[in-house]
Amino acid sequence: MLTAKGLFQEIVDNDESFQLFCSIAASGEAQGGWENGRIAALVAPGMRDLAPKITRHGADEDKHGRIFNALLRKRGLDPVPVPPEADYTMLLERRGIGLAHDKLRRDQPLSEEDIIVYLAHSRVTEQRAADQMIMLVKYFGDHPELGKAIRMIDNDETNHLSYCHEELLRLNDAGHGRLIQRILRESALAEIQVYRDVSLAVMSHMGRILRWPKAKAGALAAGIHGMYAWERGAGWHRMVDLKMPERRDALGGPATPAPVF
Repeated sequence: MLTAKGLFQEIVDNDESFQLFCSIAASGEAQGGWENGRIAALVAPGMRDLAPKITRHGADEDKHGRIFNALLRKRGLDPVPVPPEADYTMLLERRGIGLAHDKLRRDQPLSEEDIIVYLAHSRVTEQRAADQMIMLVKYFGDHPELGKAIRMIDNDETNHLSYCHEELLRLNDAGHGRLIQRILRESALAEIQVYRDVSLAVMSHMGRILRWPKAKAGALAAGIHGMYAWERGAGWHRMVDLKMPERRDALGGPATPAPVF
């Protein structure tokens, strides 16, 4: 029987598949760190109070990238290039989700609407990250090689999601509710398509590395398409709802340093 725990265990146990998994994760986190760093530097003049929190968000993402690279080094492995079809952040940008990298490379201040776009995009993608980390903690939180890293990243992702909820609710109360809901919906519907496509691409590469039989690969692909159908019909709502989080001011302090792995 195919299970998430069993599939991930296969990936972790094989050096080549583990190398690809960590490389994809490290690349995505590093990209997120760069994006947040640029947004913090260019944040709208009237919203400078957000700059320290955005900086903290970026520092956490950078830390996660270093953690995944450290896990590779611990096994004596080097990062490998991320296949373009498995590059989640790049594919989201191509779909026009979030702030374009061309805009972030300029030295022009961002507008208030740009910051709302950033927060709404982050609320959607951080939901995905938080859901994934909850699953990994459930199955591998006590793993001798991965447990400490997974638990630390899970805590950070909860902070990031809490921050997005709190700041978007504040902006909603300031009169930006319609804009926020429109961007959230557009971001969520695009994200679930990108996530489906990236999941299919990653599982295809893993299947080649691990030599999965056609029946197993086909069942996994069917499961991914089934998940997409559910998210397209109803599941996307969990990515756009806003509620005050239990963790208030979750990014109000400095980033937590990563221990040595």
